[in-house]
Amino acid sequence: MPIRAESLWRERPVEVPTTPLPQAVEVLVAGAGLTGLTCALELARRGHRVHVVEARRIGAGTTGGTTGKLSLLQGGRYGEVHRRAGRSALGAYAAANRVGADWLRREMREDPGALHGETAVTFATSPEGLRALSREREASRIAGVPLLSGGDTGLPFPVLGVLRLGDQAALDPREVLRILSERAFRAGVGFSMGARVTGADPLPGGVDVTTTGGRTRASRLVVATGFPAVEDGSFTMLLSPSREFVAAYRVRDPDALPRGMHLSVDHPRRSLRTAVDGSGERLLLVGGEPFVPGRVSDTGARLAALDAWTQERFGVAQRVRWWGAQDYALPTMLPFAGGRPRTGERILLATGYAKWGMTNAVAAALAVAARVDGGSPPWSEVFERPRIGLRSAPTLVGAAAATAVNALRGRVLPTRRPAPDSVVRARVVRRGLGPPVAETRTQEGRCAVSAVCTHLGGIVTWNDVERSWDCPLHGSRFAPDGTVLEGPAVRDLPRVDEERP
Repeated sequence: MPIRAESLWRERPVEVPTTPLPQAVEVLVAGAGLTGLTCALELARRGHRVHVVEARRIGAGTTGGTTGKLSLLQGGRYGEVHRRAGRSALGAYAAANRVGADWLRREMREDPGALHGETAVTFATSPEGLRALSREREASRIAGVPLLSGGDTGLPFPVLGVLRLGDQAALDPREVLRILSERAFRAGVGFSMGARVTGADPLPGGVDVTTTGGRTRASRLVVATGFPAVEDGSFTMLLSPSREFVAAYRVRDPDALPRGMHLSVDHPRRSLRTAVDGSGERLLLVGGEPFVPGRVSDTGARLAALDAWTQERFGVAQRVRWWGAQDYALPTMLPFAGGRPRTGERILLATGYAKWGMTNAVAAALAVAARVDGGSPPWSEVFERPRIGLRSAPTLVGAAAATAVNALRGRVLPTRRPAPDSVVRARVVRRGLGPPVAETRTQEGRCAVSAVCTHLGGIVTWNDVERSWDCPLHGSRFAPDGTVLEGPAVRDLPRVDEERP
């Protein structure tokens, strides 16, 4: 049986009745992932007329690639927030995540297939990881999250330290999105699939929104697309993209798989949980090996590292499917949920979940919905502007420097060519002073597109595992034919017809 390069949660598409984009709407929501659907449903329940536009399909973005952990125990996140943003921000972050988790639990309580209770476990196998656990224990105490130490992890390998939190949940993201979209539709929300937002111009009393499915006038625009595609530059230097692989493994004895949701604080980080596929087989999901899209020349080595780690610790393990997941983080490691500057909150953005979107996405959506009504939950103030202080400034400076270096490298240094691919030969080629061309060759023929990212002009590089062109600046990704896959880019890479040597 071939290994499937497809998320477990995208195996069956979530369907919802769709209509053409209306000429005018009160609130337009861009993005049909967990943030967008939660916000649309909440706004419809508050009496607003809401329409959702989605570039591809429901769950095509980050929500469909997640490991699906609804947890207030988040590896070393509390320690990071405490260090970068301070004590008060940490308390607000924990409160927001609790609100998000509670809301989603209430929504899913009548559907046992959407989530089931699990104990969340963070573990360390190295002295460095043990120190991280100590910092996390202290930060969780400050945040008011009652973690327990020690106990049996159920893992088939020794650990040096453990933190645990009961009564958390493992989600089936597809079921969650199905339920939310159906409830939103019944509440009067309209949907337009295959319509990507490409522009938004604030006007007195509203926003003129351009999409690939037409134009509309909205009183408010909510952008819930991961990296906000219509931001005005405020986030370009702040949001950092990160991508990692999730692999599903078949093991010899499924009954011996560890119960609960496990996350290491060691390097390399590993995320573990079990899930049932469409045939009813229980699989082990292993996530990790994060990288910045476009800055890794051999992504295949990352996936191979997951295989080797799983084989070493779980014995016979056959990878049956895998996929990539991408998310974005601000230097503070806090999400953003608020108005785009200089729009009078006619354009509202939600982003920056930093791999913990199951709780943060819901919290951000609730915060945005409250802003539409002119309110603000007590915990949401910390989400409303991307604070950059002395504690988080070094992270921002480092990210900006890396972006600048990669922008320069792509334009003036020789092209980095990945290892040969048995199916696809890919390269970036140049002729004289003209723009570089991203070229792929297969048995079916040659495809050539511009190698210049349509977001801010970065030179794309080849992702040998996912067979995509990735931009090293802000994480935009394109199919071999130039079609936008994800990231801030909203326009495809133009085709190049002439042959290059």
